[in-house]
Amino acid sequence: MNLPNKLSCFRMLLVPLIVVVWIFPYAQLNIAVPEFEIGIVSLSLKNIIVLILFATASFTDYLDGQIARKNNLVTSFGKFIDPIADKLLVNTMFVMFACFGMVPIVPVIIMIWRDTIVDGLRMSTASKGVVVAAGMLGKIKTVSQMITIILVLLNNLPFELLRFPMSEFMLWFSMLVSVASGIGYFMQMKDTVMETM
Repeated sequence: MNLPNKLSCFRMLLVPLIVVVWIFPYAQLNIAVPEFEIGIVSLSLKNIIVLILFATASFTDYLDGQIARKNNLVTSFGKFIDPIADKLLVNTMFVMFACFGMVPIVPVIIMIWRDTIVDGLRMSTASKGVVVAAGMLGKIKTVSQMITIILVLLNNLPFELLRFPMSEFMLWFSMLVSVASGIGYFMQMKDTVMETM
């Protein structure tokens, strides 16, 4: 396994660690989690730790792509595992946020629906020997989702100090780009998928 693919696998392994840090029963075990006050915003140490883990995982996404292209290490496995690692990381974060009432559930559901449909299309085309790499809209979707997650973890800092709901704006923007990229993938793969209908 080459280095870019190892980085993708490492990103996947960080996901359960993030979940454990986020849902650990601190209060039930009488563990006081420090809070930091920044103006009108209170920021938990738990959020900061998860942010560091998430940022590390996100950086591996950038790094594995750069290394793969620069050193001609792009593989079919990499094209397959990289978007899966991204979706595991991002969708896990959004589901946790929705469970804790930090974001509305509707855009989260729509983004997960999109990912499920696109993954189904990818599997169908892969079975015919066609591997579809991530398109530009898909990459924009991933970046916008990661920015949204960072803003949610920061309790919308610094925009909360300006009373502007940037995290919510970015969430809905991510949903719209997600749907648009999903349509793009469908148009790209529909002939291969539907040829046996």
